[in-house]
Amino acid sequence: MLTVDDPTAAPDERRFAMPAAHVPVLADLDSEAVLTPFARILVASLRRIDDLLEAFRTGGGVSWEALGDDAREGQAAQNRPLLRDALSRDHLPRLGDVDAALRAGGRVADVGCGEGWSAIGIARGYPTASVDGFDVDAASVEAARRHAEAEGVADRVRVHHADVAEAEAGAYDLVCAFECVHDMPDPVSVLAAMRRAVTADGTVLIMDEKVADTFAPDGDEVERLFYGFSLMCCLPDGLSTPGSVGTGTVMRRSTLEGYARAAGFTGVEVLDELEHDIFRFYRLHTDRDD
Repeated sequence: MLTVDDPTAAPDERRFAMPAAHVPVLADLDSEAVLTPFARILVASLRRIDDLLEAFRTGGGVSWEALGDDAREGQAAQNRPLLRDALSRDHLPRLGDVDAALRAGGRVADVGCGEGWSAIGIARGYPTASVDGFDVDAASVEAARRHAEAEGVADRVRVHHADVAEAEAGAYDLVCAFECVHDMPDPVSVLAAMRRAVTADGTVLIMDEKVADTFAPDGDEVERLFYGFSLMCCLPDGLSTPGSVGTGTVMRRSTLEGYARAAGFTGVEVLDELEHDIFRFYRLHTDRDD
């Protein structure tokens, strides 16, 4: 990870440097390639390893709230470069109808917004759009409000400590959920609320992990990474709510399609034009689209 200018020098005289190629992964928190925030999530999970083991032995789970600040803040920092910057710069402009609606001052409902970086990113990228963020975690909501203020978009980003079921019906041009559906104990009810919140010609957009369509014991490195995070945090969090469906990080395309149809959607479209190494984007269709 580091180089040393003179390995023969005395210990106090050696000078170390990080090769330029390593910086985006290890040190640049604005880089989409950064991986160091993952370490905070791992540390948070290891602190509660006895609780995790007990949950897998006997049932139940361990919530994000129980995992603490390192899990919440690590997750937010890991996704921040994509959600704050690349989402509105590289991805949403490829969806012509969404881009046009947001440039015209459209309204957005950001479901499971966490610390708010997706809502903030949309507001930064579309200066006339307004965003309502919804999250049921109080600490995340407080952090999102602070971030929106610091980023200068608090006048157009309102973060609600509430379920999206409380959102105004038929009011939003874009209703989105970024990397959170697989954590939800009852995704069908949330998706149904998202369907109610979108306008007649609006868009329901989901971003979740880009996993294989079917299980295989020899999954690739990305699939193995997702299973690791599923076992250490996402699945235990989902199972911490009684009656949870317990999806976990590895949410197959068919699983999302099943949830969407149960919520009243007529189809799920994979948006291949929105390319990403570890995430997949979906548009959920209603009978109004048919």
